[in-house]
Amino acid sequence: MDKLVIEGGIPLSGTIRIHGAKNAALPILAASLLAEGVHSLHNVPKLLDIETMLAIMERLGCKAGHDGDKVTVDTSTACSSHVPEDLMKQMRSSIFLMGPLLARFGEVTIYQPGGCAIGERKIDLHLRGLQSLGAEIEEADGKISCRADRLRGSDIHLDYPSVGATENIMLAAATAEGTTAISGAAREPEIQDLQNFLNRMGASIIGAGTDTITIQGVQKLHPCSYEVIPDRIVAGTVMIAAAATRGEVTLTHTNAGHLNSLIHVLKRAGVQITVCNDIINISCMARPRSVERIVTSPYPSFPTDLQSQIMVLLALADGFSVIKETVFEGRFKHVEEMVRMGADISTDLNRAFIRGVKRLYGATVEATDLRAGAALVIAGLAAQGTTVVEQAHHIDRGYDGIELLFQKLGARISRKTPVPGPIDLAN
Repeated sequence: MDKLVIEGGIPLSGTIRIHGAKNAALPILAASLLAEGVHSLHNVPKLLDIETMLAIMERLGCKAGHDGDKVTVDTSTACSSHVPEDLMKQMRSSIFLMGPLLARFGEVTIYQPGGCAIGERKIDLHLRGLQSLGAEIEEADGKISCRADRLRGSDIHLDYPSVGATENIMLAAATAEGTTAISGAAREPEIQDLQNFLNRMGASIIGAGTDTITIQGVQKLHPCSYEVIPDRIVAGTVMIAAAATRGEVTLTHTNAGHLNSLIHVLKRAGVQITVCNDIINISCMARPRSVERIVTSPYPSFPTDLQSQIMVLLALADGFSVIKETVFEGRFKHVEEMVRMGADISTDLNRAFIRGVKRLYGATVEATDLRAGAALVIAGLAAQGTTVVEQAHHIDRGYDGIELLFQKLGARISRKTPVPGPIDLAN
């Protein structure tokens, strides 16, 4: 497995363009199955999860190509509604294929999805939503089969504002008969982006960004060209890294409105931030201050996907901070690795208690999931000495060449790929 080698202690400096949002691109790619023809998607990052989704779509019969930040998908040749188990177990976001495949073919077979090991992530809300639209569901030995002669609109209430369930219901309901109203819907910007893409295709959807989304089903959608929104989590990661290394960085192609909760926390920590249109400038010349309490929660509250990264900054802050994680129960796996770098952090169930230290020290650490890996990269950038982050493939799921991104800002970071050993022909 690849690993990242970081020579820390260098303040980040320079200007960086933020690539497109993985969590917007994945459901949009799934949505393209709803309209036969050629779709052109722009600002799509080259990530492991994106390539896995394209591989799944090719196995379903589509033709797909990724050139630079443009993805072209021809869905007219799609001929299967059976999502391959080997690819589905690599990526949780493959669950988004349920809605559009069910809507297009009247049936879909999937398997329990994989992804990062950050705690239990049930798909019951997805299944209940599809059942409300008329789907019959059978589960056996990890395989889930859904069938529906005709999907029909329904009033659906989500007990929890699940992003994936909200998006899957939107995808299935876009061409269903009648009106679907989702109450208790998730409000993330990526859901707004999916609504905009579906409407570009000819759907009739309003309310994304609020807790009530209304979908008036239409008979047919058409292929289109679309540009994906910038990735707010990548932007947040860079902002935190700039502050943790006491640097000054300018981010372009961003949407500061998607980052209000992070910007509020960073300002409380004494970080200087200015915003002008799609440009964010961030600087932190002095030691940051502690933040008494941060609670992760669904958007627009502080995102769980930035919890591990902000913990690095607070580990270097002056004072005592507390982070409460309310979204995933298994999201403190980075803590043990940070402690090995000199951080003073203890945990109790879903809370982390952070007493800031003056410096971190380089060490060999392991990325256990996507965002934990990004946090360890930030810690390595800020630490004295050399840090080696192993299992870098987790980070590749959400960052388009994280080492290249930080190299542009002056960091000394490189990727090491193990050379395969000689093959023993005697055995």
